[in-house]
Amino acid sequence: MHNTVWYSRFAKQASHFCGRPKVFVLAVGVIAAWIVTGPLFGFSDTWQLVINTGTTIVTFLMVFLIQNSQNRDTEAIQIKLDELIRATQGAHNALLDLEELNEESLDAFRIRYGALAAAARKGLRDGLRDTDTPEA
Repeated sequence: MHNTVWYSRFAKQASHFCGRPKVFVLAVGVIAAWIVTGPLFGFSDTWQLVINTGTTIVTFLMVFLIQNSQNRDTEAIQIKLDELIRATQGAHNALLDLEELNEESLDAFRIRYGALAAAARKGLRDGLRDTDTPEA
């Protein structure tokens, strides 16, 4: 548990730091410095290997930080949506925690709500209102 809390805190701070414009400018500066040193090193294979290795390592590590941030954000959004469903009178509580269902169950919900949307669009074309609960 302690390692999870540490990593989560680190990932959040690192993602926040790395997303700043100053860090982007620093990265551009590093690339510019690498390009400028090209003639100094005769554009050698080692010179190319330095930037390739550096960018590969940074990219590899950033993937984990970005994924952690996305997972956390997605989880928070899902919880907020679940609360909106739970607190809305007439909402279907079966839609709570929907992201945990298997593909077949999700497809069944998608088909059901697709049919409701098609009926609502047809109703709009016929001059009906598109509000309230369709089952009412």
